[in-house]
Amino acid sequence: MTTAQHPSNAPPPLSLIPHALAVVWLGLMAGFFGTYSANVNLALLQMDGAIYATVQSAFNRNVRHALFFVLFFGPPLWCALALATAWREHRAPWWRLLAGVGVAYLLGIVFFTQQVNLPLNHTTEAWNPQALPAGWAQVRDRWNAANLWRALLSLGCFMAALGSLVGRLAGRRT
Repeated sequence: MTTAQHPSNAPPPLSLIPHALAVVWLGLMAGFFGTYSANVNLALLQMDGAIYATVQSAFNRNVRHALFFVLFFGPPLWCALALATAWREHRAPWWRLLAGVGVAYLLGIVFFTQQVNLPLNHTTEAWNPQALPAGWAQVRDRWNAANLWRALLSLGCFMAALGSLVGRLAGRRT
């Protein structure tokens, strides 16, 4: 039998590259948000208000660099590129799952961050650590809860994207 009769012997399509990169980027962001929620936030809960305000503001300022922006905004772009290059398969379950992942990340991480975490970041960065506002702990708790949401959603997106890639590869073997 020829290669045309056995799709598993065919070279992998180029659209597998952005699909795999979407999975990797989603995993990196899940790790970033998860590590922050499971380690940094828990450590900061043990600090007094002045230390919390100083450290959280420093983290917020220092995360604004090109590598973070590439990683943060990359997942929906890689998903879109993988989907666009495999448009002929748009009825396949893996394709629809990856499309859902891209939309979930875009709305649940990017848009949510813009609407919730960034305003809280601006609030904490405006604090004077030596004269904190009365509700500073509530702001900290809201930020922590919002980041936990991002950690859980990004983990779900990563797992779903990985499942879509596995499903796609398994479909190529049949």
